[in-house]
Amino acid sequence: MNSLLLMLGSIIIFIIAYATYGAWLAKKWGVDTTRKTPAHEINDGVDYVPANPAILLGHHFASIAGAGPINGPIQAAIFGWVPVYLWIMIGCIFFGSPHDMGSLFVSIRHKGKSIGEVIGETMGTTGKKLFAIFAWLTLLLVVAAFTNIVATTFANTPQAATSSMLFMILAILFGYAVYRKGLDIKIGTVIGVILLFVSVWLGTVFPIKLSVTTWVIILAIYIWIASTAPVWILLQPRDYLNSYLLYAMIIGAVLGIIIYHPTIQLDAVTGFEVNGQYLFPMLFVTVACGAISGFHSLVGSGTTSKQLDNEKDVRLIGYGAMLIEGVLAVIAMITAAYLTQGEFLPKLKEIGPTNVFAEGVGTFMSKFGIPFEVGKTFVALAVSAFALTSLDTATRLGRFIFQEYFEKPDQEKQSPLTNMYVSTTITVIIGAALALGGYAKIWPIFGSANQLLAALALMAVALWLKRQNKSFGMLTIPMVFMLIVTLTALVILIKSNFANANYIMVVFPVLLFILAIVLAIQGYNILIRKDPGKVAGNK
Repeated sequence: MNSLLLMLGSIIIFIIAYATYGAWLAKKWGVDTTRKTPAHEINDGVDYVPANPAILLGHHFASIAGAGPINGPIQAAIFGWVPVYLWIMIGCIFFGSPHDMGSLFVSIRHKGKSIGEVIGETMGTTGKKLFAIFAWLTLLLVVAAFTNIVATTFANTPQAATSSMLFMILAILFGYAVYRKGLDIKIGTVIGVILLFVSVWLGTVFPIKLSVTTWVIILAIYIWIASTAPVWILLQPRDYLNSYLLYAMIIGAVLGIIIYHPTIQLDAVTGFEVNGQYLFPMLFVTVACGAISGFHSLVGSGTTSKQLDNEKDVRLIGYGAMLIEGVLAVIAMITAAYLTQGEFLPKLKEIGPTNVFAEGVGTFMSKFGIPFEVGKTFVALAVSAFALTSLDTATRLGRFIFQEYFEKPDQEKQSPLTNMYVSTTITVIIGAALALGGYAKIWPIFGSANQLLAALALMAVALWLKRQNKSFGMLTIPMVFMLIVTLTALVILIKSNFANANYIMVVFPVLLFILAIVLAIQGYNILIRKDPGKVAGNK
C-alpha cells in the first residue's frame, strides 16, 4: 500500500467533512454570530481575554495535540495499519470533532465555565462534584504522562531542550510586544517565526544535557508558573507560535511522503491479540487523541471558551482543529507503518513512539534535502513543544476544576483550597510524583480515562442540547460506544495491575470506573425523560 494515497485521501475526506458535517452541526445547534461571547462579557485580563481566531486556533490546536496523536497511533500500530487508519478517520469525523465542537459551544453558553458546570445544571450538584473528581483525576494522568514524555525527550535529545527553553523567552517577548506595545500581529508573526527557527539552530549548537528526573523537577516548576500567569503573556503567544512549528513539521512530513512515498510494510492486520493486548478495546483507548479525547473537552470548555472572540469561530476551532490533529495522527501511523513488522516492535520498545516518529519524519524530510539529524531534532522539538503546551494547559485546567469543586458561590469567605496557587501546587506535586514512575505504566490508564471522559462530555453536551430542545441524536452512538470501550478497558487494566501487584495503578482505574458508572446511570435517566426540562440563564 502506498502511504501517499492514505495521506492525501485523509486530507480530502477531512476537508469534505468540515464543509458538510461541521456546517450541519453548527446549524443544528444554533451557533449565533451576533451573540456576545464570555471573553467580551467578562474580560478579566487573566483568563478571559478575546483572541484573534488565528491565535486562538494555534492555542487550541497546540493544547489538544500534545504528544497524544503521535504516541497513540504509533503504539496502536501493533494491531496493523488498517484498524488504526479506519479508527482515526471515523473517530475524527463522527466522534472527536463533534465532541470538541459541542464542548466548546456549550461552555460559551455557560460563561466559559467547564463542562462540569454544564453537568451541574443538567444533573445537579452531585453530578457536578462527581464529574469534577473524575476530570481532575484524568488531568493528573495527563500531567504525569506528558511530563515524563517531555523529560525523556529532553534527556535523549538535549538539543530540543535548549530550543524549548529559548522558545519560552521568545513567547513572553512576543506576548508583551503584541498585547502591551501594540505590535501588528502580522509583523510580530514573521519576526516570531524567524526567531523560532533561530532557537532551533541554537539548540543544536548548545544542547542542555540533564537526567530525566532533573527534567521532571524543572518541568514541574515551569508548569506551576505557566499555569498561574495571565494567558496573554505566555499561553496565547507560545501556543500561537507553536502552531507554526507544528504546521511546518506537518508540511515537511507531507512533502517528504509525497517525494519519498514509502510503501507500507507493516501488515494490514496483525491479529486480534498482540503482546497480550486485545484489539478491542485497547485499539480505541491507545489511539486516544488521534480520534477522540476527553481532554479536548476540558481545553475547549476551560481555556479556549474564555478567549473566543465570536461564535462563528466555533466550527473552525472546535471541529477544524480536531481534523488537523487527525492528519497528524495519520502521519504518525505512516512513520510506524513504513517499517516492517519485524523491525517495528523491537524499535518501538527500544526508543519509544516519540523517537520512532522523529526518526520517521526525519527520514521523510531527508528526501528533499534536509539532513536527517537536523530533521530529527526539529521534529523532537516540535513534539516536546506541544507536549509542553498540553502540560501547562492541563495544569491550568486542573486548577480551574479544583477551585470550582470547593467554591461556594453563596459565601463571601472561601476555602483556602479555592486559592489559585494552592490548587495549582497540589495538582503539580501529585502529577510530577506520578511522572517519575514512567509514561509506559501511565499511558494505558490515561488513554482509558481520557476516552471515558470523552463519553461523559458527549453525555453532558447531549443533555444540554435536549434541555434546549435541539438535536442531540448525533452524539448518542459515539457516547454509548465510548462508554462500552473504556469501561471494558478499565476492567482489563484493573485485573492486569492487580496481578502485577501495581496497586497504585489499581486505585486510579477503580475510582474512574465507579465514578463513570454513577454518572452514566444519572445521565441515562435524564436522557430518556420525555420532559426536556429547563436550563436557567441559557435561553
